[in-house]
Parts: sequence; C-alpha cells; structure tokens
Amino acid sequence: MVLERSEQVGGAAVTEEFHPGFRNSVASYTVSLLEPRIAADMGLFRRGLRILPRPMANFAPQIDAPGLALHHDPTRTRAAIEMHSRRDAERYAAFLDELASLTRVLKPVMLEPPLNPYGGWREAGRALQWLRRIRTLARAKRLGAAWNLLTGSAGGWLDRWFETDILKGALGFDSIVGHFASPYTPGSGYLLLHHALGEVNGVRGAWGHAVGGMGSITQTMAEAVRDLGADIRCGDAVQSIEVDSRGVELETRAGARYAARAVAAAIHPQILFARLMQRSDLPADFYERILAWRSESASFRINVALSELPDFACLPGKAAEPHHGAGILISPALEYLDRAYLDARSHGYSRSPVIELLIPSTVDPSLAPKGAHVASLFCQHFARHLPGGRSWADAKTAAVKTIVDTVSAYAPNFRQAIVGLQALSPADLEQRFGLVGGDIFHGQMTLDQLYWARPALGYASYKSPVRGVYLCGAGAHPGGGVSGAPGHNAAHVILRDLTSRRGLRRPTR
Repeated sequence: MVLERSEQVGGAAVTEEFHPGFRNSVASYTVSLLEPRIAADMGLFRRGLRILPRPMANFAPQIDAPGLALHHDPTRTRAAIEMHSRRDAERYAAFLDELASLTRVLKPVMLEPPLNPYGGWREAGRALQWLRRIRTLARAKRLGAAWNLLTGSAGGWLDRWFETDILKGALGFDSIVGHFASPYTPGSGYLLLHHALGEVNGVRGAWGHAVGGMGSITQTMAEAVRDLGADIRCGDAVQSIEVDSRGVELETRAGARYAARAVAAAIHPQILFARLMQRSDLPADFYERILAWRSESASFRINVALSELPDFACLPGKAAEPHHGAGILISPALEYLDRAYLDARSHGYSRSPVIELLIPSTVDPSLAPKGAHVASLFCQHFARHLPGGRSWADAKTAAVKTIVDTVSAYAPNFRQAIVGLQALSPADLEQRFGLVGGDIFHGQMTLDQLYWARPALGYASYKSPVRGVYLCGAGAHPGGGVSGAPGHNAAHVILRDLTSRRGLRRPTR
C-alpha cells in the first residue's frame, strides 16, 4: 500500500497545467539520473514513457560576447571553445576523459547500500570492493584527481583545467545545483560528479526531457505498481507512526489506521523521525543527529508560459534552434557563482542569480498551444531564512522580478513574452512538497551528510533504529535527483529482512 498526502503520487516530479493551455513539470524539471535498471524492472518504456535528449547539451549565453555552445559531439564543442581559448579547446578531451574515469568508478555505488562502519566483519567483503575501486583509480592515474575533487572544490578543479570564464562557469553550474554553497566550497566537487552520473537512452552524461513532463515518469511507475497489486491511496497524509512489541502501526489525518510488517518512508528524515515518530522510540544520539540535519538548497523554481521563444542578444532569433532546446545556463563565470552565494548569505537572495532555463516545449509541443512555449527556470541562490525578519511571502514578488530581469538582460524579449507564471519559493517548496527548508535533496549533500552518514552513521543502509521502519527517499543514499535509487536499494534491504530467518514481525492488530 502507498499512502500519499497529495492528490496524486509523484512528489516533486509531477506535471500540471499552471496557466490555461500550458502544462509543465512543477518542481523537478529534467531527467538524466533515472536508473536504467529501475526503468527496465518496472517496464516504464514498454508502457510508453519517452525520454527525448536535448538537441544541444548546454548553452551559456553572454551579453557582450558570443556565448558558448556545449554539444553532444565533443569535436563540435572543442570548436566552440576554440572561439574563446585554443588552449582550453586542446585540453577539453582530456578533461572529459578524466571526468568519465571518475564517474565510471562512482556509478555502481548508486545502486548499493553504503558500508556500515559499525558492521564488523560482515562488511569486510564489501570493503574489499572499495579497495578494488581505489586500485582501479590508482592504475588509471586518477586517484589524485578523485581525492582533490571529492575533498576539494569544483572551482579549484576547473581552474586547474581551464582559463576561460564562460567555460568554467558553465561546467561549474552542476556543482551548485541545489547546493547552497560557492563552487569554491570544499565538497562542491562531489555535486559536480553527482550530476554527471546519469544517462539518456544509453548516452552517458546526457540530459533530456520526459514527454509529458516529469509527471509522466511517476505516473507510469504508478501504473506499473498498480498492475502488480499495489493499493495507492492519495489525499490522506500519515500523521503518526507507532511501534511496540506487536509491530508498526500508522495513523492518517483522516483517522485510518494500518498495521504493517515494514514501513518505507520516502519523506524528509526530519519529518519521519522528528514529526511522525515518538522521540522515546529512537536512540538519543540518533535523534540529536536528525535534529541537526542541515536542509537548505537555496533553490527557487519558476514556470512560465511564453508567447514566443527567447531572442538572445548573442545568438538572435525567435525561430526554434538547437540552443533553445539546451540547458540554457546563466552562469558566466565561477566568480559569478561565488558572488551569487555570498550575496544570498547577506541579502537573503542573489541579486544576480544563477539560472538554468529549459524550454521543453521545443521538443514536446504537447505542453503548450501551437506557436507558444513553456519554460522552466531553476534558480540559485535563495536562502531558506531571510534577514531582517522578512518572510518569503514578503520577498517573493521582488525575487521573481530579479529572476525575470536577469534572463531579460540576455534575451531582451523575455519579459514581454511572458503570458503566465508559476513561482515556488523555498517556503512554497516546503509547504507543497514537504521539502524541509525548500531543500530539493531532503538534506544538503555535503561530505558529512553523504554515503554512510546519510542520514547517520550506522543507519545509512535504509534501516532506521526502529525495526520495521525504513527510509527510502532522497534523505538516504545516494541522495537527490529523480533516480529511483534510494527506493530500489531500500526495497532490496526490506526483501532480505522479510525473508531472513529472524524476519520482520507480522502485525497483530
């Protein structure tokens, strides 16, 4: 049985009509990290799910310069980089090779439970697998790069490779997606790697659009599990989880009660452990860890209905071209990203925000009326708490204006082309989707909140301190993104527990 607070399943990966005739992905907005094994297990593509690759990977516009196109073809990208720096163009292939070497080693980790440092000899065999991975990196002469990137910063790594601001800014964008930090903050290198672990239709590192929006992924999943006998009940939130010697029992706001052998919660760790469960059921040190769990991605989401495509000053034209279907990155330099973070720390939000603009209707015309378009704007940095006692209800209008003004500086017709708009501040993301602090990853993906420490040492393998209660959302390994990986991994752990000699207690009420 699936219990869902909202009127439809899908969490932040849902599609809706936000303006008459215009539909778009509400919060999650692009796909790459969805695990192919999960899509195959659930028969998603057989059931009609379609993922279309972007016609161009990324496009970084400039105001007084030609901008930079990052193509799927490295040869074409090298030619585009050469317009800015011959040195960087010559180094680009080696950079891609190093990035691919690191992601090949990390990719398998996504679909396996983290090591338990308190697991004793039972974990020794799995620890050997990590030694083999380290040896693989050492043999490829990539161990130093991996160490520098995982413990250092994305900015430092990119500065060692390149000299061109627009190239470093475009590549560095992934290090601050959903990460309230500077690209020069230690640990930001992992976020860059995390966003390079995906694929679209077998092409590694590619990003694409789900036809029908991100909701088509989750609704196809719902169809698959219903066919397998699952009972999906929407519109009634769980309000408490009780445990005793007889098992686990849930109660909903409507007063329904359900007994279960296992409860898998795809919700924020603080909601599960600090709101739904009794403090007395949890170890004191674990409970304190959960209370101290940091949640702030500083993200702001806007969906816009457009009467015409953006006309970029550096690449004029309103007719659809490959760059209109790219990830359009307003991220002109690493220093720009750094200033955006520092500005948000003092002002509450960046007055020159970092923005990714996607126009999915360029490849999926079903989302908008003929001749019109929809666009997703994912924006950084917008702090969870505003200074001076301001609330997001007070600041939202000004923040939206800042975002629209920023895009309009690169595409002067953008403001006039807007015929409808949906804006989600950090407070809106929390209220609507249960994203505490507006954190799209259910908790910051910093080194002290990753892998065997997500959400706590000794409890990162999806099992909570309470027998029969499991965490299976983005607050568990491997973290955020529309991947399905936390649920996949948790399901295998639950299956082992259900079939083990000790098993899980059958409900008696």
